[in-house]
This record gives sequence, structure tokens and C-alpha cells, in this order.
Amino acid sequence: MKLLIVDDSRMARRLLIGLLRETGLKDAEIIQGENGEEGVSLWREHAPNLIFLDLTMPVMDGFAALQAIRAHDLKTPILVVSADIQSRAVAKVMADGADGFIDKSALQTELQGHLRRLGFL
Repeated sequence: MKLLIVDDSRMARRLLIGLLRETGLKDAEIIQGENGEEGVSLWREHAPNLIFLDLTMPVMDGFAALQAIRAHDLKTPILVVSADIQSRAVAKVMADGADGFIDKSALQTELQGHLRRLGFL
């Protein structure tokens, strides 16, 4: 299984990787991108089974990356993991095709439920 994590924060990526390993996805191949443009490129190159996408990033933000991926791929689950919890931002990503939204401050408590709901656990 391949997982793609796109976040400009190295610390946020490390935290998510650690939580994924703790939830039972120990053997997953994890690919990392630092901005939306890199994330779209890595999605094309690696065809991951699941994408974790931050919203606020340089070069290309997560909103644009989500739209770029969804323009060609409606099947790969995308979970947005962001500190931008404004209702407008959440509604926009869900309308644009995200499969879930996780507030970064609640990542540890919400991650497992989303992975179960999507069939990864």
C-alpha cells in the first residue's frame, strides 16, 4: 500500500507518519511532498492508495492540488488534514471531492476513525 502525505511542515508529516505506524499501517510505503505542486506530481508518479493533504502550503495550496487531482482521479481517497478549520474551508474541500477533513489539533483522535471508514483498517 502506498500513502502520499503532502504538507509543508516536516513536523506535521512526521507526526502523521508516526500515527499511521501506530494504527497498524506499519508496512505502508509513505511518499512525502512539501507543497501542492509536488503532491500532484507525486500522485501522478506513484498512484498512491490514499492521500493526506494540507491546505496552506507554498507554491500550490491544497485547494488547488485537490482540484487538480480530482480532475483526473475520482477514486483515490483524499483526506484533508489542516489547521484551517473555518466552515467555509471545510465546505469547499468537501464540495471539491475530499473524502474527509481532519483538524490537525484532533489528528490523533480522528485519524483511526477515518481510516476505518475508508476501509484501510
